[in-house]
Amino acid sequence: MELTSSLTLEMLGQPFLLEKRIKLLYAIAEHGSISKAAKAVPMSYKSAWEAVDAMNNLASEPIVDRETGGRNGGGTTITAYGKRLLETYGVLKEEHTRFLERLSSLTQLETGELQTIGRLSMQISARNQIQGEIISLRQGRVNVSLDILLKSGVVVHSVITKEAVENLGLKVAQKVTAIFKSSSVMLIEKAEMLNRDNYLVGRVDHLISGEDRAEVIVDIGLGDVVVAVVSLDVIKNFKLQIGSEVTVMIKADDVMVGR
Repeated sequence: MELTSSLTLEMLGQPFLLEKRIKLLYAIAEHGSISKAAKAVPMSYKSAWEAVDAMNNLASEPIVDRETGGRNGGGTTITAYGKRLLETYGVLKEEHTRFLERLSSLTQLETGELQTIGRLSMQISARNQIQGEIISLRQGRVNVSLDILLKSGVVVHSVITKEAVENLGLKVAQKVTAIFKSSSVMLIEKAEMLNRDNYLVGRVDHLISGEDRAEVIVDIGLGDVVVAVVSLDVIKNFKLQIGSEVTVMIKADDVMVGR
């Protein structure tokens, strides 16, 4: 017995992207013909056009472009907007699948028991949560060292227990989230870089000062940002301002991994 569920997106209260419509769009992209795409799904030619019309009507831009006439009798293509929608749906489908896998691992279907369901809806207070991909796993006697490649090209190192790796089912090439508290982020001089902890270089994007502490938001590239909460003395000593280049350090032991 296993958990299954289809993914349907609605727009204006109406079904918009259903799995069968997604299959139709992929088939149109492959064959360039609505009739061939309908046979590939399979569905009737009439149903295929009704689905295309419904999607085009609900969307803010056309998803499918129908060309009529010409020597070859015209054709059907997916617009640039339609291709972006397919990419977005693909990401949502992947997350949906991961959710079902995680839910299955917490559920004893044979007995009807749902275990520790609260963990699925848990929200984490840690300010820094950056998605990346595991590029290496190094086993130790007790702990495992992971390297996580962020979209900025920066590699973040994490050290977690073997039990955590097994519970999360972690493996190379898997998408994960590097998680660490803003209070664990320290500003340092480049000369202090001595070990295998994380040293990330970026520029100050925002500075938010309070009575005795300040929040420093550092852009490390391509939209990846690291948040540090430091004393006002640190701001003064480093002479920080918007645009300043800084190096932040996070201990590998302080980087948790979520999935």
